[in-house]
Amino acid sequence: MGAMPATQRMTAEEFLALPETRQLARAELVAGELIVHEPALLHQHVLGRLFAAFDRWTSARSGRGTVTLPLDVRIDHRNVFAPDLLWYSRSAAPGVHAARPYPLPSLAVEVRSPSTWRYDVGSKMATYERAGLQELWLVDTAASEVLVFRRSAPAAPEFDVALELERGDTLSSPQLAGFELRLGAVFPPPE
Repeated sequence: MGAMPATQRMTAEEFLALPETRQLARAELVAGELIVHEPALLHQHVLGRLFAAFDRWTSARSGRGTVTLPLDVRIDHRNVFAPDLLWYSRSAAPGVHAARPYPLPSLAVEVRSPSTWRYDVGSKMATYERAGLQELWLVDTAASEVLVFRRSAPAAPEFDVALELERGDTLSSPQLAGFELRLGAVFPPPE
């Protein structure tokens, strides 16, 4: 199933009040529209490798924060996003018993799905930036690259650092001391 825009607009409160179903487990509210998507195998493969690398890094030493797979993050009254991967710094991490919606993470990762990529690189990126997200990774499975957007300082008003990393590059972040991941280990070999 591809992205399925809703026929009516709704607020974040209305979205969060919807009954939980399998279909809505893969839904987000983007600019008031309900977007439902089904990830493909490539998406899940790349996401699994990213999560495993983050999990190894956070587990290796205390104080490295929390990594998780999609959770509903209420951005504002018209947007509730569920990034493919969320990393919270130690000071920003919600408790394990916290209820949805969850706070904005310190770093969000969106992995390309054909039906939702236009939102990821468009309105979602702009909304994340306005909301104060410190760092966003857009993982383009079609091009085997990662687009990194970050603020040069916590108080920077916008993403003022942009990087385009390819398969041979190493992914890292100033927020993740000691985290390094060769992108060749994330993307499957070209066919």
